[in-house]
Amino acid sequence: MTPKQRLHETGISTRQLPVRLAPCTDELLSSWIIRHATFYAISPLAMLQHCLPEVLSLRTADLDLTKGQVVRIARMYSIDPATVHRMTFSNIPQSSRRLIAGEPRQLCCSCRRTVDGSPIILRSQFLGWRITCPLCKGPLQRIGGLDRSSPFSRYHHAALIGERTLDDEAERGIQNWVSPSEIARLLLMRRVPKPFPDHYEPSNYKVLGVIIPDLDDVLKMEPSELPTPLNPILPLHLRAALLAGVAIVQRAGSEMLYMLRGHMMGENKARFGNAIDEMVERTRQPRASSQLHLI
Repeated sequence: MTPKQRLHETGISTRQLPVRLAPCTDELLSSWIIRHATFYAISPLAMLQHCLPEVLSLRTADLDLTKGQVVRIARMYSIDPATVHRMTFSNIPQSSRRLIAGEPRQLCCSCRRTVDGSPIILRSQFLGWRITCPLCKGPLQRIGGLDRSSPFSRYHHAALIGERTLDDEAERGIQNWVSPSEIARLLLMRRVPKPFPDHYEPSNYKVLGVIIPDLDDVLKMEPSELPTPLNPILPLHLRAALLAGVAIVQRAGSEMLYMLRGHMMGENKARFGNAIDEMVERTRQPRASSQLHLI
């Protein structure tokens, strides 16, 4: 018997499930679907495709559901569409999506839970800008292996500010004068250290190291942990450095970005400068348009 036949054998219609499990706070949509699949003894993908046959993976459901698809899931599970939408990453803008991991990276031991023997997967376990739990505000811990103390603990206060600004942009669409996720990307570009070292390895030096001087020595000792603008999710024990850097640049303004450009050379310097100019220009345009009603 196929999974689809088993669904109909148990009386499940495409419009509504006879039994609906309550979602947990901050639970990821795929986690909720997996729990239903376990209850109905079918595969999670079959559970999803019973409602959305065009969706080919649980990851796609977490990231890219349309409004119509959200409504169809809500109807089948007898739940408010807004609740379904909050369980996904669909509201997060593209600029922040590079900070969403492909698998859970961290957890909160205080908020970790299981329901009927099934572990609950939370949205916050994937978010590469978080160092604290959004539910209890306690520190997050890495998944797998031993926790490592952060070498950037003295930047903790600034890191919390950076975490909040990145979270505001991703979850609520709130920005200051510029996108904090774009700042994070720029801070992970390569730079030329001064004075020039004897054994220069370009990948060991990031623009962020100008703001957080401790970073250079840390990255030399952990070459496998080197972040990049395309892969900016740092291990949890290093994440505070990037968050603090974002907060410092946000507070200092565009002048600091132009100063940081002086620590680069060649094509990297040109790309950095072009990115700054575009970011600053975007902040000027709304101001100009807001003055039109006065003319």
